[in-house]
Amino acid sequence: MVSGVEERARGFFAGRMTLILGTAGKDSKPTASYAPFVPQFDLGRLRLYVYTSTLSQHTSDMVDSRKASALLLEDEQEAKNLFARKRITFSCDARHVVSQTYEWLYMMDRFRGRFGVDFDPIRALGDFVLFRLEPTEAVYVEGFGQAYRMNGDLYNPVHIMGTGPGAKAHEPA
Repeated sequence: MVSGVEERARGFFAGRMTLILGTAGKDSKPTASYAPFVPQFDLGRLRLYVYTSTLSQHTSDMVDSRKASALLLEDEQEAKNLFARKRITFSCDARHVVSQTYEWLYMMDRFRGRFGVDFDPIRALGDFVLFRLEPTEAVYVEGFGQAYRMNGDLYNPVHIMGTGPGAKAHEPA
């Protein structure tokens, strides 16, 4: 049975078209950027696909580390309080998807379906590559005192007090 927290997290997720991408390379230098994304459920597992330029630092970082953080953030105009914006942060394994494979072709069609003709010139650029972000964990924050650690598919919420090293888990939500 899906909990209310799961429903709200998935509803918030469904309303997002871009994510903020956090990466770090070999030198551990952090980089933040953003990317439009396409969600995909493979055998019930959530995957986030991003199509990024090889000219960008975050692409190089994902190739090197095979890790990324993806943040989906409530728009400032929608937020009741800018200090407590709704958000989901995913910890992800990042996997390069080889061009012209079945997965790549399928996802190119999904990008076109989601973003329309705006995607056409991007797809044609030779320096762009596709990554599959595989969430291993998520933290969904609805506001002050309303943080939930969840699995990467946005199930099994556990109410937590804080998200740092000293965070304490409470009862399942």
